[in-house]
Amino acid sequence: MKEQVEKVLDEVRPALQADGGDVELVEVGDDGIVKVRLTGACGSCPMSTVTLKMGIEKTLKDKVPGVQAVVQV
Repeated sequence: MKEQVEKVLDEVRPALQADGGDVELVEVGDDGIVKVRLTGACGSCPMSTVTLKMGIEKTLKDKVPGVQAVVQV
């Protein structure tokens, strides 16, 4: 599942980089919890929670079976 998650993150990464941010995969748990770290402008942006839940988590859930949630660490 980790490879699938990385592939999807590579798809969303250009949108984050366009705003000066990025996303880093920290861990994919056996329970379907994906842990990521938002970096650059995304790390301190007040909208980062929306980006995480409505952007990254939604896309991962749609494209990778077994993903239950995405959390920021």
